[in-house]
Amino acid sequence: MERKILVDYIPFKVSPQQINESMSLNGGRVIVEGVLQRSGAKNQNGRIYPKEILAREVANYKKIQIAEKRALGELDHPESSVVNLNNVSHNILDCWWDGDDVIGKVEILGTPSGNILKELLQAGILLGISSRGLGSVRELDEGTVAVEDDFELICWDFVSNPSTHGAFMKPIQSEGVLTESAIKQNQSYVKVNTIIRDILCEMEGCCPVD
Repeated sequence: MERKILVDYIPFKVSPQQINESMSLNGGRVIVEGVLQRSGAKNQNGRIYPKEILAREVANYKKIQIAEKRALGELDHPESSVVNLNNVSHNILDCWWDGDDVIGKVEILGTPSGNILKELLQAGILLGISSRGLGSVRELDEGTVAVEDDFELICWDFVSNPSTHGAFMKPIQSEGVLTESAIKQNQSYVKVNTIIRDILCEMEGCCPVD
């Protein structure tokens, strides 16, 4: 069976207070904890990760990538089996099981993408953590598939929307009238892009133009 890139999302809930506390306790370093992935439950993509398969991959990930301090991930990942160092935003320091959940301790790096990630979290933007792996699936019933034994975990990336594949949130408009939900999404969209614009301008030594 042909293997393909598998990506799945889960909200990564970190408060601005946790970011500030981490910086205070860790000499300016931002280290946070949260759920990375869940086994045995159908996710929003209709996939189920059997615990024995995910446990094997988590163990391998800890033994190699985490032990060698190269458990890197990107901000908004591509459909690729290679981690692009130009877009690295974080490094996973450790991960462990809590029931069916994989919990991770994540350090946000001082890279351009890491700085964007930190500012978004400090602003209270809800982001998602997304596993990226290579493998095949088999259909269990309509709308549900199980990840097969050939699955290989590549990394976990941070993404702007924990339930929809895409780069950034976009405002939604229906028949010329914005719903309350769309207004909130539009506000978040503007906030995210303002933060990113300011960071990029600071890096380039320019001033933002309104």
